[in-house]
Amino acid sequence: MNATSSPAAASGAAAPLRLGTRRSALAMAQSGLVADLVREVTGRPVELVEITTYGDTSREHLAQIGGTGVFVSALREALLSGEIDLAVHSLKDLPTAEPEGLRLAAIPRREDPRDALIARDGLTFAELPPGSRIGTGSPRRAAQLNAWARSFGLDIETVPIRGNVDTRIGYVRSGRLDAVVLAAAGLIRLGRIGEATELLDVGHVLPAPGQGALAVECAASNVALTARLAEIDDPYTRVAVTAERSLLAALEAGCSAPVGALADLLADGQVVTEMRLRGVVGSLDGTTLVQLSTTGPVPASPSEAGDLGRELAAEMLAKGAAGLMGERAL
Repeated sequence: MNATSSPAAASGAAAPLRLGTRRSALAMAQSGLVADLVREVTGRPVELVEITTYGDTSREHLAQIGGTGVFVSALREALLSGEIDLAVHSLKDLPTAEPEGLRLAAIPRREDPRDALIARDGLTFAELPPGSRIGTGSPRRAAQLNAWARSFGLDIETVPIRGNVDTRIGYVRSGRLDAVVLAAAGLIRLGRIGEATELLDVGHVLPAPGQGALAVECAASNVALTARLAEIDDPYTRVAVTAERSLLAALEAGCSAPVGALADLLADGQVVTEMRLRGVVGSLDGTTLVQLSTTGPVPASPSEAGDLGRELAAEMLAKGAAGLMGERAL
């Protein structure tokens, strides 16, 4: 574990807050964004503390090692032991159950939740030739991409891949794959969204629950820090992702299961008036999808948002979603 001090940390004005982060370029970029927000609301310097997680060292595909928590446990252990003061996670990687002793203190404003296609020759999904090989480590993406391709007679092969953004895009640049699918938010935070050849319409590919959002955790015992971090919480993002994650939890699924969900906040002019929650569960080959939605008033609290997610999950289970939940291996 290495600590990298910010310029503010050298000022001596106050003890720096130690922010735990994974080592990848994307994780560091995300944590840097949160560090800037934390400096603003606390007036204290923030140093990034790099921590290696099991998900970073394992070479197995995420669907095989379970997905849920593999990028999270080491950071949480560092929080509970007092090695760091707060941690930043990609919310889609965070297990839905809050562990004892920790608090999800802030969910800053969400970035674009959509998936992005990076294809050879600047192609869109509909322009890919028959037999195209598309790389993804996500059963959720594989299920929906296969269903979408089948809807207009395109024959594709989804190929399980792992690695950082450079590695994944490299599969396309080298000609090993025809395309890869990544989260648009990560590409935006790395300044690389221009490499996407298409942002995938959520009508065809729903994102992972919480995709595009960041989670800031700290020890429950640190009441003062918890209160300050609440200042960077975005209430609209909070209720949206709470609905999505409640749906995921009610389906008893981890983040490696083929589940997509998105809560849209619908506005009348400048005023947000309603929230639409959409969920999907699919077989890996895309032959079966259970996809439902519900629209209603914007939840007044995370508790109400959770109720909405559970209600939609119950409807999906009644439509046969339970029989699709075991399909995790790509």
